Amino acid sequence: MRLYTRTGDQGKTSLVGGRVDKDHLRVEAYGTIDEANSVIGWALALLVDDERLRDLCAELQMIQHELFDCGGDLAIVNGKLPYKVNDEMVARLEARIDAYVQEAPPLQKFILPGGSKGAAALHMARTVTRRAERCIVSLQKAEPINDVVLKYMNRLSDYLFAAARVVNARLGVNDVEYERSAIVFRDKEETP
Repeated sequence: MRLYTRTGDQGKTSLVGGRVDKDHLRVEAYGTIDEANSVIGWALALLVDDERLRDLCAELQMIQHELFDCGGDLAIVNGKLPYKVNDEMVARLEARIDAYVQEAPPLQKFILPGGSKGAAALHMARTVTRRAERCIVSLQKAEPINDVVLKYMNRLSDYLFAAARVVNARLGVNDVEYERSAIVFRDKEETP
């Protein structure tokens, strides 16, 4: 098997249902998802050897597979194939976010991205995921897509934030609050 095909030498690439320029919104969107997936892989490499994080590592690896599904769904131009990303995947992320919010220390102010190396990598993955989300919004304005991919990416960035906080908590590393932050996170039971 050759890794190069030479079919993209003129600045075009193949999607499911046609060829487009390599700077097409669709390619930018799934390419940015690939970047997020790579940063999650880097975070996994930093976290995998710690027994305290085994459950989270298994989730991250499943998310990597699902990010391939997201990219695959965005590569479908004509919408004729069945999509892979579904609302159950979004609901699973929401359940994990809720669990991690309960596990991490209470949060009232913005925090600085960082802490442990693994948490810092998860924060990087979060910011790349947000960029992918912005690319998907631009694509969605121009062409039809599987709308659940946008929901999934939105939830994934929240998941990565919650996961980074849990990594720091499990490793005994404090999050650093942004020193000029007002109180921005309140318990839903509190009144402002």
